[in-house]
Amino acid sequence: MDNKTHAIWLHRIIVASLLLAFSVILLGAYTRLSDAGLGCPDWPGCYGQLTAPTTSHEIQTANSAFPDMPVDSSKAKKEMTHRYFAESLGFLIVCLAAFTFVYRKKIQLPLWLPMLLVALVIAQGILGMWTVTLKLLPLVVMGHLIGGFCTLSLLWLCWLLLKFPTMPQYPLPRALSRLAFLCLGVLFFQIALGGWTSANYAALICPDFPLCQGKWLPDMSTRAFNVLGAIGIEEPLAFMDAVEKTTIHVSHRLGALFTFLLCGVLSFKLWQQGRKLPKQSRRLFIGCSHLLAGLLFIQIILGISNVVMHLPLHVAVTHNGIAVLLLLTLITINFILIKSRSARE
Repeated sequence: MDNKTHAIWLHRIIVASLLLAFSVILLGAYTRLSDAGLGCPDWPGCYGQLTAPTTSHEIQTANSAFPDMPVDSSKAKKEMTHRYFAESLGFLIVCLAAFTFVYRKKIQLPLWLPMLLVALVIAQGILGMWTVTLKLLPLVVMGHLIGGFCTLSLLWLCWLLLKFPTMPQYPLPRALSRLAFLCLGVLFFQIALGGWTSANYAALICPDFPLCQGKWLPDMSTRAFNVLGAIGIEEPLAFMDAVEKTTIHVSHRLGALFTFLLCGVLSFKLWQQGRKLPKQSRRLFIGCSHLLAGLLFIQIILGISNVVMHLPLHVAVTHNGIAVLLLLTLITINFILIKSRSARE
């Protein structure tokens, strides 16, 4: 194969991995939000089988093996579907790493990226196992969610490096790059906070908006962020009481407001900067500005809808999906700013 053929195949593997990673995140959210996280009480199989029990004989055998965890076929199917997609993603990432290693002298992709992805996939497998064996320990569930976002982010970075090896150079202000990087960090923290909210089932603790339980500032507790507190407890989800869950929920709301305002400033600054650039780059910068602003607006609407509509499944899953798109957008903006800045202004 010549260099062009190598690049084509590498691009195909990365795109397939991206689509699978996005699907795995949405399926994970769907599984968690539909309360199917323990649809299979064991790992890597399901009730000691390779597939979810569906026939009467399989269900009877499974119930005999796990008398304390009766089979719910619907939940078991959801859990196993998520696992199948995750395993397929892991296989593709291993293929990506092997392909990059074999043809490392002929393709423009740093070897450390796919190798890091392999390590991340292994860690995700371990966290997936612990999610089941530790009975949805919130720290593990949140870590598993963050790992999924990191996997997709690194795959997206691989795609960007292949798609845009070079970019036009401009004397962009360094402050813009710093703001973009800050926004990326804040958004990542907000995603982790959202994961902590979901892992502790705190999304419905405040059924009203903009108030919470009829108050602007309900009772709060710092114990809400004792991430190690539930370790070793027989029922880890019982560690947080109503006050701690309220604290988590309100913190996520405040984090959403701060993220919205900060990223809104970045969107405006990108639009301002884009107007000063040549036509081709102007479209890129202003397009990123509009995309970021649009996703922020949609995400805020979805977040409010989750509260006032009492967490409908399709809205909650979409909320996760838009978080993914926001993360990829900010990664892209940071990538563009780093590749385009030729000198300090």
